[in-house]
Amino acid sequence: MREAAFVKQNKDKWKQFEILLTNNKNVSPDQLSDLYIEVTDDLSYAKTFYSNSNTAQYLNQLASKAHQLIYKTKKEPKNRLLSFFKTEFPELMYHHQRELLIAFMVFILFVCIGIFSAANEGDFVRSILGDSYVNMTIENIDRNDPMAVYKQQGEFNMFLGITINNIKVALFAFAYGIFFGIGTIYILMQNAIMLGSFQYFFYEKGLLWESARTIWIHGTIEISVIVIAGAAGLVLGNGILFTGTYPRIESFKKGVKNGLKILISTIPFFIVAGFLEGFVTRHTEMPDWLAIFIIISSLGLIVWYYVIYPRIIHRRKLNLTSNIST
Repeated sequence: MREAAFVKQNKDKWKQFEILLTNNKNVSPDQLSDLYIEVTDDLSYAKTFYSNSNTAQYLNQLASKAHQLIYKTKKEPKNRLLSFFKTEFPELMYHHQRELLIAFMVFILFVCIGIFSAANEGDFVRSILGDSYVNMTIENIDRNDPMAVYKQQGEFNMFLGITINNIKVALFAFAYGIFFGIGTIYILMQNAIMLGSFQYFFYEKGLLWESARTIWIHGTIEISVIVIAGAAGLVLGNGILFTGTYPRIESFKKGVKNGLKILISTIPFFIVAGFLEGFVTRHTEMPDWLAIFIIISSLGLIVWYYVIYPRIIHRRKLNLTSNIST
């Protein structure tokens, strides 16, 4: 990119930065920190492509001023973890709704492929779920307890094992994003095809509702956050493929950092999903209305935190910035 185009693209943002720095008494430490990161990213790009230019000198001065204000006024809050989940992560997630949508669409596509394959290939379900699981489930169906698999382990051991396994799947979904996002899509494909064939298996046995109202008690959150971990992997992959105005190494670092934050955000939800699977799902005798309430509440929580709330936080930030500049 030519220097003039780079300046034209970013000059309004830099001017806004100057205004915010001038009114620093009205700017929170977190805002100053975010400002500093953006300025230093632009400075790194300018030094790479326009070294010793007026643009590089100007950005260096702006970054220095931001640095002084941050380390003069910023104190690490005691509730750092709370602020991450309350404001820092939702603001980040707002900028990665596209990756979340892509991960969701990819997952749904392969769920449909799993259903179609199970419906048209007799041995497909066994090849995906394994003979032992299928045979065990058929035996449970014959005993009139098709969901007995969720009652075989003790509550705590099941909770712990499921939670660790799900977090491991999420780590793979994120880490495999380093293969230009293709590895992440592969992990999503594996889990989606398994889900599709699994649900078709119960449909074929005339137990679709029985399975769905039981499995999705924990599966609503569990599957959702696997998709979200997939979005984290796509963020990592995009950092390699689509560098924008950044040098590739800086874009990669940014992709890793942002993807890792998305991954971290899923951990509490995996714990909740593990708790539900270990302690709640096993109660197949619960009334339908209670199972439906848990499922809808779980879905609402995911949609709120990962789609709606980030928009609210971003809008608040825009309004605050607008008020400061005026």
